[in-house]
Amino acid sequence: MKRIGYLEGTDPGLLSKLVLDGMGTMPLGNGWDGHGKYINHLTNEDNVSAVVGYLHKIFPPEGTAEGPRDVLFSCRTHKIPVYLIVPKAKHKAARSYLKQMAEGVTLVDPSEVYDALTK
Repeated sequence: MKRIGYLEGTDPGLLSKLVLDGMGTMPLGNGWDGHGKYINHLTNEDNVSAVVGYLHKIFPPEGTAEGPRDVLFSCRTHKIPVYLIVPKAKHKAARSYLKQMAEGVTLVDPSEVYDALTK
C-alpha cells in the first residue's frame, strides 16, 4: 500500500480522496508545529512513498539555526519524493527561493496535487 506523509495544512479533501483510493496517510511535523511524526524521524520502515505540504512548512522560524535542507534531511536520505504546494504562477520564484535545496522536491499547483501523488 502506498503511504503519503503530509504536513499540517494539507487539504483534508485531498487526503480523503487518497484514502478512498486505497492509500494510507501519515501526519508529519516539521519540528516546531507539533503536527505529527517529526519528518526527520522518517525511516524506510515507515513506508512513506511521498511527502506533501505547503512550501512555507519546510522553512523554520526566523532565527532558527536549521534551514529547509535540514527539515527535509530524512526525505533526501531515504529518497522520498517531496511535493511542495505552490501556485503555478509562483513556481519560478519558489525555485529561486529554494536554490540548491530543490533536489528531490517537485513544485505542484494546488489543483494538480492529487494527480502528482497518484502517478
